[in-house]
Amino acid sequence: MTAHDIHRTIEAVWRIESARLIAGLARMVRDVGLAEELAQDALVAALERWPEAGVPDNPGAWLMATAKHRAIDRLRRSKLQQRKHEELARELEDDRENEVEARFEALDDPIGDDLLRLVFTACHPVLSMEARVALTLRMLGGLTTTEIARAFLVPEATVAQRIVRAKRTLSDANVPFEVPRGDELAARLASVLGVIYLIFNEGYSATAGDDWLRPSLCEEAMRLGRVVAGLAPNEPEVHGLVALMEIQASRSRARVGPTGEPILLLDQDRARWDRLLINRGLASLERAVKLGGERGPYALQAAIAACHARARTADETDWARIVGLYGALAQVMPSPIVELNRAVALSMLFGPEAGLRIVDALVEEAALQHYHLLPSVRADLLKKLGRLDEARAEFEKAAGLTGNARERELLLQRAAECEAG
Repeated sequence: MTAHDIHRTIEAVWRIESARLIAGLARMVRDVGLAEELAQDALVAALERWPEAGVPDNPGAWLMATAKHRAIDRLRRSKLQQRKHEELARELEDDRENEVEARFEALDDPIGDDLLRLVFTACHPVLSMEARVALTLRMLGGLTTTEIARAFLVPEATVAQRIVRAKRTLSDANVPFEVPRGDELAARLASVLGVIYLIFNEGYSATAGDDWLRPSLCEEAMRLGRVVAGLAPNEPEVHGLVALMEIQASRSRARVGPTGEPILLLDQDRARWDRLLINRGLASLERAVKLGGERGPYALQAAIAACHARARTADETDWARIVGLYGALAQVMPSPIVELNRAVALSMLFGPEAGLRIVDALVEEAALQHYHLLPSVRADLLKKLGRLDEARAEFEKAAGLTGNARERELLLQRAAECEAG
């Protein structure tokens, strides 16, 4: 292997193994920041040794063993915070090396409780949502600070500060490295799923930049969702979220044209939808329902997506079922955005006037004042009613609110069509 090949191999191994490595170390040292440092030490050692010695037969195990030895050395040398030092001192004194080794051997177990603990720690509510996203992508996704910054179109220094502050906040707050129980589990799980869905949505419909889609973020969110589903197999909303993401992602190839321009749902070539992702998503949705989660917010949204996925053409879409599902979603997750989507479904079922009545009632909603899809939906309904001057003004308003260049171009194009019409 060339040096370039070895470096690519190291990058791939790191992406696969880093989360489990950090999770196991964090259980031992009770500090996510320190655990990441130890894992990074192992990575540096690999970058130094593998180009000369070659890639080990089991590179993941090599990284784990190296990290274990670095952890033991560091715990012996370092003066940790008094609390951590007292907890670990007994294990590092009086020649109790065998006991320490035995505890580290647990790090070699397959993915399990340690990784689940890391998921809940990285998504802890004590952190801001931006910090949770950055830490999750760093710890669980193995993304570099540069990659995270590029994905969210923010300065690298901003992401670095978020990660540093997040680790400091977790340490200062003495956040336990554990899986919560009882009522706290449901609350924390909602935070975990919210972070994953936010990552997916940013990839599916980018809020800013020149690209409408960022497939790498969608793929990372789906991977994280599958990991959590494997770790919490009896939680229906986890499967609901996985179903939603996979069914939505199945349309990715059909959502953009040859030059990257957006193609709206009803205009897409459904032959380009990924049937494998659809089938996987439907299977996850069925799992969520069997677990009693058919009324969960993610499962309901997945059921709506499934209505589109099952329709061979746009005309075959079961809009009546979609309207009913949005009604159910509004009960469990009241939101003006849900109501806006219900208005679109109603307009498809009963005509644009039915949808416009609801949309007009949402115009004064404070939460939607800067939401570009409100004037965009209103414009579409006005256009269908032949009120072209009003529609053009709404399309232009929507174009002024979106931060995505591709979406802005589409909205301005639709405004021009109204003027020409």
